[in-house]
Amino acid sequence: MLKETDKELRKSTLFRGINDEELSNLLNCLNPKIIEYKKNDYIAVAGDRFDSIGILLKGEASIIKENASGSLTIVDILKPGDLFGEVLVFSDQSFWHSTIQALKDSRVMFLTREKILGECKNVCPWHKMLIQNMLRIISEKALILNRKVEYLTMGSIRGKVSRYLLEQFRKTGKTTFTLPMNRKELADFLNVSRPSLSREMARMRDEGIIDFHMSTVKIVDLEKLKKQL
Repeated sequence: MLKETDKELRKSTLFRGINDEELSNLLNCLNPKIIEYKKNDYIAVAGDRFDSIGILLKGEASIIKENASGSLTIVDILKPGDLFGEVLVFSDQSFWHSTIQALKDSRVMFLTREKILGECKNVCPWHKMLIQNMLRIISEKALILNRKVEYLTMGSIRGKVSRYLLEQFRKTGKTTFTLPMNRKELADFLNVSRPSLSREMARMRDEGIIDFHMSTVKIVDLEKLKKQL
């Protein structure tokens, strides 16, 4: 199994600190299920029962939440190596709270809660490392959720756009970068309409704060962008 998925699994922080031989033995203990999905397939649907975490091995997928009025918001975009369901799987909840849809042809590995937490019959030392990595991932996910709440509570579209672009600048260390989301996905993530997002970005370009082409953005005046917050 490792020969087929080793490069993809190496992208997941769940297996950080576990070498190839250890990972191969660990996967034998975990006995994961791997499923292929076509573009636009639903990997998980809100309200469905579940007992596993998922690891995106190939492709791209969106995590979608529906509010009381029926409108959809993209909470996050999953890339190869990303996990989903890791927060809920260890709670008393047994239903997906979000819908996950494949944006490209995708491959997902599912690991059951019992296999992750259960006592390894082979007493493998890497199981402890796996659980430590899981705790770190859940902590980081909590920080991301707090970040999402910050976006939702910000009043102005410009403030949301400025904060997001500054995050990408800090993440990449460059003033020119490629956005990880397309315009529609970014609008959904920031909880604004796509036309409103495009208009605000155009205004910021006209004011000499940023420049952009397609998904590439250049911060022209970093200090001025910071002041938009």
